[in-house]
Amino acid sequence: MCLGVPGKVMDIQENALGMTMGTVSFGGVTKEVCLAYVPEVQPGEFVVVHVGFAISRISEEEAAETFELLKRMGELAELDVPQPDAQRPASPQPGAQRPARPQPDPPGKPGPAAS
Repeated sequence: MCLGVPGKVMDIQENALGMTMGTVSFGGVTKEVCLAYVPEVQPGEFVVVHVGFAISRISEEEAAETFELLKRMGELAELDVPQPDAQRPASPQPGAQRPARPQPDPPGKPGPAAS
């Protein structure tokens, strides 16, 4: 089932393409959300988010009521999925040795599959 989940807009910024984006909190779990469809929204206000896009503004009371209902229905499990940035491996420390990359065979030299 596709749901719109209420969240609180924490901040608003433009991305490199000029698209209005924002950090939205869903009961403490924050996600980056496109705010282009709700240009009038301000930090501290509540929006309904569907597949990463805020599609409408709602009151704080309506957001709390809807969020609690979705929680009781068990429909908020997707909020626990890590964001892409959280899945990136840590950057190597300065001076750390990088693993060696396999090098291609030089031209004219047969590879392991050639006989």
